[in-house]
Amino acid sequence: MKSVTSAVEVEECALSIDQVALLEPVSFSLAAGESLAVTGSNGSGKTTLLRILAGLARPTSGAARIHGAPIDERSPAFRRAVSGSIGRPPVARDLTLEEHLALVAASWGSSVENARQRAAAELERWQLGALRRRFPHELSSGQSQLFALALAVVRPYEVLVLDEPEQRLDPDRLGIVIEVLRQEIAAGRTVVFATHSVVLREAVASRSIQLGGDAGDAGSDPSGFDA
Repeated sequence: MKSVTSAVEVEECALSIDQVALLEPVSFSLAAGESLAVTGSNGSGKTTLLRILAGLARPTSGAARIHGAPIDERSPAFRRAVSGSIGRPPVARDLTLEEHLALVAASWGSSVENARQRAAAELERWQLGALRRRFPHELSSGQSQLFALALAVVRPYEVLVLDEPEQRLDPDRLGIVIEVLRQEIAAGRTVVFATHSVVLREAVASRSIQLGGDAGDAGSDPSGFDA
């Protein structure tokens, strides 16, 4: 029987700088269509783990792989497989929301017409359609967060890495995030997200892992995973 390669594999992955641990050793694996919530207090290593998965940082020990291949930000296959939102995305002041999304879609191989259609559909999905002609600097903080997430999913990808997607969102907008992430997971994509939101974790994650010493926060079992 042919073995099935995990979408994401992390084996005793850790990162330290000048003998200061930014991420203690952590291990997990995820199949396509699974979602993992990474929880823990500030400074526990959540963002560091996501940066490793996104190819923005290298572990000092252990290993991390996407579809069986080592993470390499310079690899075209890796860049096509992994998308994410970690921190504020770079934006152009003189491009509208619709133009930004169409540009991203086109840069990943869509025709100009398909890119425009993809941008329009994505804006509607995130309930930003009425703002399509606005510039990013004209958005509220909550609208900016939804737009950042839209930029991450308008392009092709297989693994999505998100750092606290609930930031600056009221309950209604959090509901939009939950719905979109459920759609992405149902389509077979793998999602890893750091969060402080119990609502988001319970609504979206199929598994969760707790970093740091506050294991009670996530209600995890001794192995670090919730059932």
